[in-house]
Amino acid sequence: MQYAAICIDKKESENLRLENRGEHLAHLKKVREHILIAGPFLSDEGSMCGSLLVFDGMSRDELETWLKEDPYAIAGLFESVEVKPFKKVL
Repeated sequence: MQYAAICIDKKESENLRLENRGEHLAHLKKVREHILIAGPFLSDEGSMCGSLLVFDGMSRDELETWLKEDPYAIAGLFESVEVKPFKKVL
């Protein structure tokens, strides 16, 4: 099954995001074969303010464990993280 993880950053936390970005990208590479799309949400001004990650081939439990181990989550970057079943059409 496919899942989308919608992660919203805490306000005024772009520096925290940038400080942990390298470790976060390394964490993404651990599950690269399961990622359909991954990237940051941007504010109207162009600064990063969250993440959209779409996965295929991981169970919900595996995904939620992986998300909890994400350096961004460990650093306390996210205000919220929501996991939703997803179906890619195009």
